[in-house]
Amino acid sequence: MHRRGVGAGAIAKKKLAEAGKKGKGTVNSIMVMSKQLDMFKTNLEEFASKHKQEIRKNPEFRVQFQDMCATIGVDPLASGKGFWSEMLGVGDFYYELGVQITEVCLALKHRNGGLITLEELHQQVLKGRGKFAQDVSQDDLIRAIKKLKALGTGFGIIPVGGTYLIQSVPAELNMDHTVVLQLAEKNGYVTVSDIKASLKWETERARQVLEHLLKEGLAWLDLQAPGEAHYWLPALFTDLYSQEITAEEAREALP
Repeated sequence: MHRRGVGAGAIAKKKLAEAGKKGKGTVNSIMVMSKQLDMFKTNLEEFASKHKQEIRKNPEFRVQFQDMCATIGVDPLASGKGFWSEMLGVGDFYYELGVQITEVCLALKHRNGGLITLEELHQQVLKGRGKFAQDVSQDDLIRAIKKLKALGTGFGIIPVGGTYLIQSVPAELNMDHTVVLQLAEKNGYVTVSDIKASLKWETERARQVLEHLLKEGLAWLDLQAPGEAHYWLPALFTDLYSQEITAEEAREALP
């Protein structure tokens, strides 16, 4: 989950340009670094060629390989074409995974309003792929979602406690909304009093955030709850997922 680097060659050229005024000794050291980066990249390509089956089939091995790539600014997911994609087939893998993620999110949108936990998404994607398909990890999902996000599809990743909520609708969520989502993680719901007590907010600020979540379809209002109104976050309310969804149901839910 690293940002894409600028590439070993570009790094070396930049360092050479910066070193132009610093003397021959500095230039020589930069040239040595450039050669070392080129050698590392060559070794990385040989490693990828030798272990491409493990990279494609083993999620943990795939994470380690992509971390190695990130150290020299290489992003094997940068394009569906080119050396890395043709050698490993990872471009097609993450494209197909992105399609499956989109299908699951669309199928469950009527239940969760467009927010789903990473764990639930992982479970549903694995279920749709079948037991004989290539295994995928939560890290694979995060990488595929980041590619979807770059396309402006409305996908987003929201940290909540020790996990993530995946947003699949283009709703405008600011830091206040994110903090309330995090507060609701424990019980699956939140109240105005909860927000005031935990975040020390004024009533109006809490109500504005909750009304926005209702408007976007990300929260449900329970006026029958004891004490005061409960604002349920269906993405965090696990009882809503007691009914399993199949791959066929996901496809049928597509427009």
